[in-house]
Order: sequence, then C-alpha cells, then structure tokens
Amino acid sequence: MNAPRTKPEAADAPTSLKKALTTSLLYFFILGDVLGAGVYVLIGEVAAEAGGAVWVPLLVALCLALLTATSYAELATKYPRAGGASHYATLAYGPFTGFVAGFCMLAAGVVSVAALARGFGGDYLAEFVTLPVVLVTVVFLSALALLNARGISESTRANAVATVIEVSGLLLVIGLGAWIVLRGDGDMGRLSDLGTADEGPFAAVLSGAVLAYYSFVGFETSVNVAEETRDPRRSYPRALFGALLTAGAVYALVGAAAAAAVPTGKLAGSSGPLLEVVRAAGGVPTEVFSGIALIAVANGALLTGIMSSRLAYGMARDGLLPHFLTAVLPGRRTPWAAIAVTTALALLLALTGDVSTLASTLVLLLLVVFFLVNTSLLVLRRDAGLRDHFRAPVVVPVLGALSCIGLATQIEREVWLRGLVVLAVGAALGSVAALRLRRAR
Repeated sequence: MNAPRTKPEAADAPTSLKKALTTSLLYFFILGDVLGAGVYVLIGEVAAEAGGAVWVPLLVALCLALLTATSYAELATKYPRAGGASHYATLAYGPFTGFVAGFCMLAAGVVSVAALARGFGGDYLAEFVTLPVVLVTVVFLSALALLNARGISESTRANAVATVIEVSGLLLVIGLGAWIVLRGDGDMGRLSDLGTADEGPFAAVLSGAVLAYYSFVGFETSVNVAEETRDPRRSYPRALFGALLTAGAVYALVGAAAAAAVPTGKLAGSSGPLLEVVRAAGGVPTEVFSGIALIAVANGALLTGIMSSRLAYGMARDGLLPHFLTAVLPGRRTPWAAIAVTTALALLLALTGDVSTLASTLVLLLLVVFFLVNTSLLVLRRDAGLRDHFRAPVVVPVLGALSCIGLATQIEREVWLRGLVVLAVGAALGSVAALRLRRAR
C-alpha cells in the first residue's frame, strides 16, 4: 500500500461551515437516517428469506454494520471534514480513488432522495389526499432543499422530532405484538423457526442478513456533518454507536413482535408487514401508520439530502468537483450551490421515473464505498494524525473489508451489471478530475 497522498488538515483548522451539532442532535441525525422508511417493508422480506426468527439475521447484520461503523468513527474523529469517504480515500489513495468513492456515495444519495420523493407521493399519501405525483415531487423536494439551506441545526431539530415520531410508531408495533401474544392470538414458537423450505438455518441467516444489512445503511452519511459538530472527537463515536445499538434493539424487537403476532407466510407476502400487526391487534386506525410512514419517508429524504449536499461540497473543496459547489450562504453558512445541484438532479430522476434502474444498485455502490473506507483506515494508520481521536482495533477494518466482499458475493448478477456501468462512469470522470487536479498542482 502507498503512503497517504495528501496532508490532512487539523481538526481545529478554520472551517466555513457552522459548528452547530451537539452529541444529542448528531445521535438523532444518525438514528433517524438508519430508522428510515425501509423498516416498514423490511421485516416481511427478511421473514421470507429466514423464517419466523427474523431477529437473528437482524442482529447478525447489526454486527457486520458495526465493523464498518467503527472504521468510520476513527476516520471521522481523525479527519472531521465534509466529504467523508471521498476525503478518506483521497488521503489514502489519491484523487482518483477519492472521486470514485465520492461518486458512488453521490449516486446512491441522489437516487435515494429521488426514490423517496416518488414514494412520498404514492399510496401512503393517498390515504389522506389524491394529488399528481409530479406536483407532490416538486413541492416535496423544494421544501426539503429550503429546510436544508436554512441551516444544519434547524434541519437536525426537525429530524429529531421526526425520529421521535418514527420510533414511537415502532414502539407501538412492539406493544401491539405483545398484546396479541398476551391475549392468546400469537405464537412465540415462530421466534425460533429459522430456515425455509428451500434453505437450511445457516443459509437462511446469511440470506436474511444481506437483506437486513440494508436496513442499517444510513450511518455513513453522518461523517459528512462531522465538520459541523462542535466536538467531533468526543461526540461522534458516542452518537454513532448509540444510534446503531438503539436501531438494532428496535429492529430486533419489532421483528420479534411482528413474527409472533402474524403468521410467517402472511408476513412474508405483505408489502406493509407492520400494518398487518396493526390490523391483527385492532383498535388502532390504519391511517396512523400511513402518517408515520410519510414522516419516515420525508425524514429519510431530508437526511440523505443533507449528506449529498455536504459530500458534493467536500469533494469540490478537495478539487474533485467544480469549485462553484463550495459556495455558501453568507449568513446561514450552508452550501447552497451543492444543495441546489443535488436537489435538481434528484428532481430530474424523480420526474423521469428512471429511479428503478438505479435503485437496486444502491447497496452495491455503498459496499464499494465501505470497502474503500476500511482499507483507507489501514493505509492512514501510518499518519500519526490528531490528538485524542477514536482508535479502532486493527482487526476491525480487516473484518469490515472482508464483510463487504462477502455481502457483495450475495448480490444478483443483474445488479452487478448495472453497478459496473455506474462504476465505469465514475472511473471515467475520476480520471478527468485527477488529471485536472494534477495539472493545477
């Protein structure tokens, strides 16, 4: 491996972004991003792969996610700058690899926001009002962009409120599941039912863990606001691990409640598995869950939009994207140019309906990013770095990189083909960016 190519900046170096995030706000930022809209459909898919014991693959996925999260914790406290994975890969391998990492994150983030915008105007909203999807998408993304531009503290406070609502809805499911069991209509025996007619227990856990891993994706976006955290060396690890462990506990309890309350076949065949728990329990209007789902979708889009804009800002500051993306609002000190461009791209994707062709590549792109982050940590261990930063055991990034490879082998061939196209585009653009940066130097 080569030594780091770029000299890192000190953690206390001047920054043009406002330091406004406390530990609690950052905790809710990460928790809200992890507890996104996917949890409302995930449990049924995991049950289809693993059987009634859905809590087992969920806990396995949590352990795998914690490996890469630990690598992020060291890098984010050592180099607290917007840009995240792109910045780390640039320091370790140079601008080309840094661009590829950032491009993968940007592609995943923009597509995710577009997909969530389309989802917001779908069936959940139809429970309350019927409006053209195009109109809803334009208004939805415009509102998120304005909130994002207003300020990081305002955005994360809105996220904190939304996260409390999301978690309350999930706690409601846990309570309803317990009530169903207590009144004798549930079956606790399903919680030990691991495996399906086609797969044994080990294969079922592996298949279920791949799906469950998707639910923990989102923690990586928080590194892009480390620069706006007041004391990242202290706050970031606490917020990151606290949020992931909270999400893991909530997921396991929701999975256990759903599996015990609803027959596995019915759970696996439903596109709204948590709604099946509400229906089985009775007494709670189904519109309540539609409202909670809308909040979850909006919250996930807001947080992903924040990540995408800060990532674009950080890459531009590193010379990997056009310099105009570093422009910030004079008073608010938020990256308005990056917010405008990433929102416009998300709007274009949402309005053209091309999201479905890229959505299935999101996890593959993020696994590429996670692999680069784990290996970058090993390279950057040669740099003494900053004082008092979090330090992970050496075995953690090694296991994290291996887990990315293992999970990638479980992804379908068709997804790989689409992902390779995106990676090829990123590599081509990265070559141009690296050449331009080399000439500028």
